[in-house]
Amino acid sequence: MTKYIFVTGGVVSGIGKGIIAASVGRLLKNRGLTVFMQKFDPYINVNPGKMSPYQHGEVFVTKDGAETDLDLGHYERFIDVELTQNASMSAGRVYQNVIENERQGKYEGATIQVIPHITDEIKNKVYAAAEESEADIVITEIGGTVGDIESLPFVEAVRQVHGEQNTEDVIFIHTTLIPKVPASNEYKTKPTQHSFKELMSQGVKANIIVTRCDEPLEEDMKKKIAMFCDVNEQAIIESRNVENLYDLPLLFQEQGLDDYILKKFKLDHLPKADMTDWKAMIDRTNNLTNKVKIALVGKYVQLHDAYLSTYEAMLHAGFDLSTEIDLEWINSEDVTDDNAGEIFKDVDGIIVPGGFGQRGIEGKIVASKFARENNLPFFGISLGMQVAAIDFARNVCGLEKANSIEMNPGTPHPIIVPTAGILDPGDSLRLGNHPCQLKQGTMASELYKESVVFERHRHRYEFNNKYREILEEKGLSFSGVTPDGQIVEIIELEDNDFYVGCQFHPEFKSRPNRSHPLFYGFIKASLHFSQKRVK
Repeated sequence: MTKYIFVTGGVVSGIGKGIIAASVGRLLKNRGLTVFMQKFDPYINVNPGKMSPYQHGEVFVTKDGAETDLDLGHYERFIDVELTQNASMSAGRVYQNVIENERQGKYEGATIQVIPHITDEIKNKVYAAAEESEADIVITEIGGTVGDIESLPFVEAVRQVHGEQNTEDVIFIHTTLIPKVPASNEYKTKPTQHSFKELMSQGVKANIIVTRCDEPLEEDMKKKIAMFCDVNEQAIIESRNVENLYDLPLLFQEQGLDDYILKKFKLDHLPKADMTDWKAMIDRTNNLTNKVKIALVGKYVQLHDAYLSTYEAMLHAGFDLSTEIDLEWINSEDVTDDNAGEIFKDVDGIIVPGGFGQRGIEGKIVASKFARENNLPFFGISLGMQVAAIDFARNVCGLEKANSIEMNPGTPHPIIVPTAGILDPGDSLRLGNHPCQLKQGTMASELYKESVVFERHRHRYEFNNKYREILEEKGLSFSGVTPDGQIVEIIELEDNDFYVGCQFHPEFKSRPNRSHPLFYGFIKASLHFSQKRVK
């Protein structure tokens, strides 16, 4: 039978519940258990897909096309499992589903209430994840902070799950901040005590408390928390700040967190977690011998979380190549033909990640042009591939007013057009895993070492096949297309050391102990560029 772990947060939001939950998942997976993870967000938006990156960071896409919270990226990177739509649920989606059911008469005219209808919908998502994944453990993170009015239905729903399951099959982990009072320079446990009581008032008793604190907790503080919160002292776990977030599972293992969880689950007969490979990966990250400077050109650079998976994927490639990534965040609105030479004078590679909308688009095109003309390693993702195609059409093929219909509906040379089958480009998207057929002998096929790959997508525009022959004649290679040949997935320039654009989002499939082939190729080329420049 599936066992359940629910992770809640107290005192303040943004204390790293997602990383904590993912670290628990990694430890349990290395104990030989299968793990599935999910995130419940209390906001009323249906999903993050239409939320500003400034509000919510990046949108992470699952293999079956769900637009989700960025925490799912942490989950996948830590537990190395491709998650599904059952891994994400917002309050907006919950209410939308319940209202649709009511309109269809599924409740037979009953009065719709938070209990049982809203809480049942939340519980159904928990049980659906367990049934679909057939996982031994389902870990569910409840977004927000205990005491928030919007979180109440979610806390009530997981309380009901506890009541419906055997007592030893459900564990609650509560994460809290231990703040320091500036005047006395003392850490205070009182907020944790109040947060625990708030959770208790909602019918949920935490089995484990994970504390966020800059410094180690003193023993008397642990004893105080254990006494006032009626939690075993062994179940008071520290989650201190770490330079490398992948260290956290090892810190939890040292404190016996996985042992305590499995003892509560009556699974303590399982062997210890073998973290040998994980430790080897961390050793590599702590002993990097090279360094490259990469310019990320985007329009949401003020909030680095808007490109979180892209940044992580570059780090992963750096781990494999013993290379530190020095990332320079460049606002694409600031890039022009006149200043590109100055902006990119000391970088070893340029990456243009995905995005939507016209703002900053010309700066991205200039970045593509500068990289192409100077044989500077270039990697364009989704919109980044599209701007590379526009640059090539304008500046190599002589189609001076070439553009995307998204940016200029009246362009005489629509290099980028709405994706086939998407009737409303303002609303629909091509999402999730789709196959890509690789052309043999190209850089893409050499990096992947496969003929067909499946990658995650999130776009509503694509390359216009009417221009394929024109660009191909001038040297642009279409090295990856859908098996039916209709959608261009990868472009590259054979004459450049690394000039690659892809319509999909490879960053979503990168792992800290297994970097993505395209990111590996990009960072490797950037390292070679750096070494050539030094010589």
